[in-house]
Amino acid sequence: MLRNATAWTLAVTLVGGPLLAQQVAPALKAAPAQTAPAQTVPVPPTIQVVPPPPPIIPLPVLNAGQAAQVAKLLADSGYAQGLRHDGTPAPLPTDNVALVRAVLDYARAVHSGRLDTSDFQEDWGLRPAAYDPLPGFADAVKRDRIAAWLRSLPPPYSGYDGLQKGLAIYRDIEAKGGWAKLPAGPDLGIGASGPRVAALRKRLAVEDSDVAATGDKFDKELQEAVVRAQKRYGLNPTGVVSTGTLAALNVPAADRVRQIMANMERWRWLPEALPAKRIQVNIAAAVLTVFEGDAPIASMKAVTGRPGNETPMLQSRIHSIVLNPPWNVPTGIAAKELWPKGEAYLKKTGYKIIGTGTSRRLQQQPGPRSALGLYKFDFANPYAVYLHDTPVQTGFASYSRLASHGCIRLEKPGPLAQLLLRNDPAWQPDEINAAVATGKTQRVPLQEQDQVSVYLLYWTAFASANGTMNFRADPYGWDGTLAAKVEKRSAITAAAVAAR
Repeated sequence: MLRNATAWTLAVTLVGGPLLAQQVAPALKAAPAQTAPAQTVPVPPTIQVVPPPPPIIPLPVLNAGQAAQVAKLLADSGYAQGLRHDGTPAPLPTDNVALVRAVLDYARAVHSGRLDTSDFQEDWGLRPAAYDPLPGFADAVKRDRIAAWLRSLPPPYSGYDGLQKGLAIYRDIEAKGGWAKLPAGPDLGIGASGPRVAALRKRLAVEDSDVAATGDKFDKELQEAVVRAQKRYGLNPTGVVSTGTLAALNVPAADRVRQIMANMERWRWLPEALPAKRIQVNIAAAVLTVFEGDAPIASMKAVTGRPGNETPMLQSRIHSIVLNPPWNVPTGIAAKELWPKGEAYLKKTGYKIIGTGTSRRLQQQPGPRSALGLYKFDFANPYAVYLHDTPVQTGFASYSRLASHGCIRLEKPGPLAQLLLRNDPAWQPDEINAAVATGKTQRVPLQEQDQVSVYLLYWTAFASANGTMNFRADPYGWDGTLAAKVEKRSAITAAAVAAR
């Protein structure tokens, strides 16, 4: 009743003015409960305009020539695109419906990835866009352009093309027996000789045609070949074969094939067109590259997550830069690494205890000792990771730079901040430096047109400009896992298509 009275008071106030409302309101409040309820005005139903469903496209019917063409094209396409490791082609169906479904399955796999949604790990935050190949295939059948349509399906990137060529080379190496495992022993360098040097020459010659495969002397020529190999594997190019180089050379050729397959699959998760202005971080190599106009314009070393604190793969946009950022310490890090050191240590190193009892948390205040340094680059993501500065620069001198809790430390955050803010007249280099010098925390939003896409990617195999394959270690073990998932999903879908 009071709800009705309030509504009426409002109506009277709007129509008759406040004086009339004052006169009417007491009478409404005093009205007995038995009075007739207020009339309710029927509300017409909301009309929702439902768009018509998309037209149902029937499966195209292939003529005899097209069926033969499709069967020939599919015979080794999955193998060439790294969708399976085994070179034995699965038998293709002969009836039209099953053959068309096999084409559509291949198209989805090579265009947007072989994995099913359930195959993705939580920290594989990249997801391919949904793709329905049926309209394109139906049009290709109608215009008799099936081969051209199939060629258009793989990712349109030179990085993918380089991997596909490298896949063929390393499949051939594997088919010829790969390479023998080098025996352990003392470091090998200039002046060494003997059977281990002979085995090293033979091993290097498999991947490097400039190496003489015979001989047991470690001379200048062999040293240069070792340096080339170390650069291909992302190792310190000392020219000396020590434990790390030996381990890289002893990775079996079959594992290198699977490594290439895994990286090809990751390319399929990317959009058909990458933003021309973007930042890419290669997690495995711990390198950040800035692209503009789709060309690299800057690069710097980074420190990424150690195994157990993996940096996730993801795509987002940098929306702001925090100058002199405080560090809100994650609960797990605080419990394992900081609380045990005692409150005296925490106070000395700039940590502030916020809250009491079980709700206590730690925040490291801005300053020269802050773990986040002077700059923090924020982008939305469900993993609470970001790019940031660090007061400890020694980590960038290492060739193995997987040492963070998951966030990405940057070698040159100041120049990156200046680059991202260069179009904002209020935040030119002098203004940035002055704000940093105050020591006060300040968030600088990027203007909409200056917000830049950021991609955290896990590239462990890639081709250089001359086609030479480069490999990096697989610190998280994601390559083997992903290649196995690709092969398993290929087998499952092939069986499903054959059973239809």
